[in-house]
Amino acid sequence: MSVKLAGARVTVVGLGLSGLRAARLLIEKGAHVTVNDARDASALGDRAKEAVALGATLDLGGHDAERLAQNDYIIVSPGVPPLEALSVAESRGVRIYSEVELASWFVKGSVIGITGTNGKSTVTTLVGEMCKATGRATFVGGNLGTPLVDVVGSAAAEESGFLVVELSSFQLERIAHFRAHVGVILNVTDDHLDRYAGLADYAAAKGRLFATQHKADHAIAPSGDALCISLAGVSPGTQHAFGGADGEVRVEAGVLRDARSGLSLPVSEIGIQGAHNLDNACAAALAARIAGVPREVIERVLREFKGLPHRMQHVAELGGVDFYDDSKATNVGASVAALVGLGRQNVRVVLIAGGKDKGGSYAPLREVMEEHGVGLVLIGEASDLIAKAFEGTAMPVVRAGSMGDAVRKARDLAKSGDAVLLAPACASFDMFRSYAHRGDVFKEEVLALRGEAER
Repeated sequence: MSVKLAGARVTVVGLGLSGLRAARLLIEKGAHVTVNDARDASALGDRAKEAVALGATLDLGGHDAERLAQNDYIIVSPGVPPLEALSVAESRGVRIYSEVELASWFVKGSVIGITGTNGKSTVTTLVGEMCKATGRATFVGGNLGTPLVDVVGSAAAEESGFLVVELSSFQLERIAHFRAHVGVILNVTDDHLDRYAGLADYAAAKGRLFATQHKADHAIAPSGDALCISLAGVSPGTQHAFGGADGEVRVEAGVLRDARSGLSLPVSEIGIQGAHNLDNACAAALAARIAGVPREVIERVLREFKGLPHRMQHVAELGGVDFYDDSKATNVGASVAALVGLGRQNVRVVLIAGGKDKGGSYAPLREVMEEHGVGLVLIGEASDLIAKAFEGTAMPVVRAGSMGDAVRKARDLAKSGDAVLLAPACASFDMFRSYAHRGDVFKEEVLALRGEAER
């Protein structure tokens, strides 16, 4: 897409990392840039100073519809919720896009876009490692951490490059020409229902990934998942499935197989363990093969890649009890997947859950805990909601005032052979800076407990 930014009036709404990087790119392209944020300069700190140093004008402390309506374009950061001021500007003809859409105007490389509720970061990183191992210039980022606008001007943005992009529903809401040559949807379960009217609206945002594909592109969905298959089905490109009984890449008799490439790898030799990670491995192998990564490279990376922090990481074993950090399980579906994975290994679980509620039902969590659970330890703002969902259950449900308290209470409920699992099913922002901070504190408390036991 060819867009004339030189001399254009553009406001970037939301001065987070992606907003700041978008402002920098726009200024480099000659636009007159304003950055708008509900926070004031003191709250934004260095971000506001850096924006001014780049040459942007500040418009802070709120969102004024009249000022926003005076732009040619508005770039919305993914963390910005729907705003009435944006609706007014759009009704007056202002074109509103996401940061990934902006970036897509300036890249020519092969884009592999990965979305879904759970597993996005693992699959994005895994595919990224496979692409890097080919020796071609590769960008790995998006919702994973590094904004896509950062790739503009680099070797990965050229025709020979790979761009492996994790995409959230927020980022996909405002795309128009962003094109994934290979688009992957992993799953859709209740999440972010504090932002969306319901699961259908949330799923529709995810499905935007496929609406902008071309006939030459590829759409990948999980075998047997009617919702994901329907979302991917809007793509004019070739349809593919992974996992299940008939996916192009699937697990059969303990072996991950891809008949088209000849890949045949025993599950026991895959670096990322856990039942839910087998689907992630299948999706990654399929996406990489379609993108042109050789079979031997895919196989090597599947053996070597050990996973990401705070995703079912084994922290320690204390008195026969294994402690796992799955702090990235920020919704019920992710927590359920972690519990099912341990349950398939005949492990009983004490679950530490809670945090900032995201609007979904906790009924699926109760269902799987009644099958695999020993007890439940609750932390954070959502404790009352989760406890209500567990009313009448036979297992103990206890409250904890801190992560240290939760770890100790979980240890007391567990017996040798059990596991203590941090899989909160909630966001972290009531008690922690991020899911990573939450996981780090959990690990610190577990290791402190081990230290006490060793003294």
